[in-house]
Amino acid sequence: MQDDEENTFSKDHIRPLVVRSLRRSNVRKKIAEYLFDISPSGSYTSEIAYSVKTTPTNVIGAIRGMGTRYKKEESLIDLDIVEQVNNRSNIKIYKLTTFGKEIIENMKK
Repeated sequence: MQDDEENTFSKDHIRPLVVRSLRRSNVRKKIAEYLFDISPSGSYTSEIAYSVKTTPTNVIGAIRGMGTRYKKEESLIDLDIVEQVNNRSNIKIYKLTTFGKEIIENMKK
């Protein structure tokens, strides 16, 4: 029970950071919205890039962080919006988390 309370508190604590991160980066926001639209399915880097009309490098940066342009602490994975799922053929698939779905639903209202 206490873990649930701590988890809820931590999610409420980072919610403003998540919204700020999505508003600061159009690429992060488009990726999260695309994954929301295809949820519960996931997608791989080049398919996400094609769908949101950007490069695979920008997708990787937004999802995992890369250098100074995409800070790791503001990446979709670090903010618990997206999770990485490995499949049998060693292709990285990215899916929206439950917390990510909640954030996108609230932003679309």
